Amino acid sequence: MLPPHPVETIPGDPTSGLLLICEHASNHVPEDLAQLGVPEQEFARHIAYDIGAAAVTRRLAAHLGAPAILTRFSRLVIDPNRGREDPTLVMRLSDGAVVPGNARIDEAGKEERIRRFYAPFDEAVDAAVARAMAAGVPPSIVTMHSFTASWRGYMRPWHVGILWDRDDRMSAPLIAGLRADPAGLTVGDNEPYGGGLPGDTIDRHAIARDLPNALVEIRQDLIALEPGQIEWAARFAKLLRPLMAKAA
Repeated sequence: MLPPHPVETIPGDPTSGLLLICEHASNHVPEDLAQLGVPEQEFARHIAYDIGAAAVTRRLAAHLGAPAILTRFSRLVIDPNRGREDPTLVMRLSDGAVVPGNARIDEAGKEERIRRFYAPFDEAVDAAVARAMAAGVPPSIVTMHSFTASWRGYMRPWHVGILWDRDDRMSAPLIAGLRADPAGLTVGDNEPYGGGLPGDTIDRHAIARDLPNALVEIRQDLIALEPGQIEWAARFAKLLRPLMAKAA
């Protein structure tokens, strides 16, 4: 039996004007990589995947009828949201956890991971963009992530952050909409991380094609369980729907 494809593609209307992407959807490591030598309990942590992000992405795609691309492998295997030359493409140490299976990986080993996991992800995104282009509606690209409530002893104040680089066609209205939310959200503008990571998904697939884009970061404790996932998917559906209509 062939192993499952490393990428999940959710079909949607190619004329929707939107493509959703979740690069850190899964904490799965294929059997032959023997969990990379990492203890089982570590795979429940943010170092292995973006907690809650996949569930929000699937619900959001269903709300909007938009296509979505999600990974089926852990970011510890390889991180598709990094450029091929990025030193964190294959992590040897992540938030205090040593990754023995990556500690001595050489260039040939990296190239094999790229072939098995990273390249199929890129190909799936390229194919989804091509379908939209062929339908006459260049898509906006929104990537879905989550972040830890605390980092190295610092309690992060944001409920959600929107990351962007040179193009604010998607980020500006999303930030404004979130700040106007009656829930009184604390919204990060290029927080908790800065936008504009060379070679990341947005850079490779949106900026390279001059497509509107935004990277969404939702705090993990807010979407770890189903009620929060339902709430945040509905919130972003409400914000994205008029932006899709404008794109179309």
